Amino acid sequence: MDIYLIRHTEVNIAKGICYGQSDLDVLQDSVQQTSEQLSLLLPQNKTLYSSPLKRCKTLASHLTNQVLFDDRLMEMNFGDWELQDWNNINQAELNPWMEDFVNIQVPNGESFVQLHGRTVDFINELINNQEKQIVIITHAGVIRSWLCEVLGIPLKNAFKLAIDYGSVSKLSFNYNHWSVQFINNKLS
Repeated sequence: MDIYLIRHTEVNIAKGICYGQSDLDVLQDSVQQTSEQLSLLLPQNKTLYSSPLKRCKTLASHLTNQVLFDDRLMEMNFGDWELQDWNNINQAELNPWMEDFVNIQVPNGESFVQLHGRTVDFINELINNQEKQIVIITHAGVIRSWLCEVLGIPLKNAFKLAIDYGSVSKLSFNYNHWSVQFINNKLS
């Protein structure tokens, strides 16, 4: 089984704003260019899964009209911090989270370990389905979580993995063994 993990294209929001499950639009010119490049890389016969958030749905709809949406592929829920400037978030809440984002839950949101739990649940379901060619349009947090699981990297090191907008990471699962073909491949 080959799995192509694709991060959505660039979002239309000011720099420095916290967003996770907020349903944001993307910069439209980046979607067209990325989808054209992806069509050259991706297999013809594929099953395409996507986060239901607009920034993923938009790219997915450019690749096929048969998309399976799954909430487990959504970005981390930043709860009360959604759409807040990172500099304006209450430091008494932010600082402990910055020290241990893996385990500390964002107020009215989730922790990274919670995101990781739903990612692993999705991975296990895919393994059991035994599909051959899978494309997943999702978010940087989900991709980092998945790569940590496959590579045995502690979750606290997830942000050492660069996952750019519109990038592709390819994994293979054969004979109960994961292998990483490439990470953060930029098409342009």
